[in-house]
Amino acid sequence: MPFDLWLTFVAASTALLLIPGPTVLLVLSYALSKGRSVAVASAAGVAFGDLIAMTASLLGLGALVLASATAFTVLKWVGAAYLVWLGIKLIRSAPTDGLTPAHDVTANGVFGHTAMVTALNPKSIAFFIAFVPQFIRPEAALLPQFAILIATFVTLAALNALAYALLADRLRRVIARPSVLTWITRAGGATLIGMGVLTATLRRA
Repeated sequence: MPFDLWLTFVAASTALLLIPGPTVLLVLSYALSKGRSVAVASAAGVAFGDLIAMTASLLGLGALVLASATAFTVLKWVGAAYLVWLGIKLIRSAPTDGLTPAHDVTANGVFGHTAMVTALNPKSIAFFIAFVPQFIRPEAALLPQFAILIATFVTLAALNALAYALLADRLRRVIARPSVLTWITRAGGATLIGMGVLTATLRRA
C-alpha cells in the first residue's frame, strides 16, 4: 500500500472517530461513574467490536447483509434492542449518592458490553463497506491491504476511545456533586436508547 494512501486513510479515519457515537458515549458514561480500570476495559471493547465489524465486512458479511433484507432486518433489530436495553440498564445504575464502588460491574462485563454495542451496530458494517474500498487497489494483493487497514483502524479506534475514557476519568475526580454524575449517567443512557430507536428505523440502501 502506498504510504500517501495510508496517510489519507489515517486522516479520514481519525476525523470520523473523533465524532462521538454510541460506543464513545458508553465509554464516557462508564469512565465517569465507574473509574479508570473499567474505562480502559471499555476502550478495549470498542477496539474489539470494530475489529469484528471491519473484519466481517471485508470478508463479505457486509455485502451479504446489504443484499439480504432478512439478514439486515435481524441484525438491525438485535442491535437496536441491545442499545435500548443497555440504555435502560445505564439509567437504572446512575449513582445517587456520589462516587461509590460498583460491585456489580466488572471490567470483563464492560468489555463485553462495549464490544457488542460496536459490533452489532448495522451502521458499522454498512460504513466499512462504503468507506474501505476507497483505499483499496484492486490490482494489488487484497489480503495484505485488508490487514493493514484493519490494524490501522482498530489501533486508531482504541486510542480514540482510551483518550475519551481518560478524559472522563479526569473529570470524574473534579466532579464531586452526586446530582451531576446522576444526570450525566442518565443522559448517556437516554442517548443510547435514542440511538437504538434510530438504528431500528434504518432502511436498506
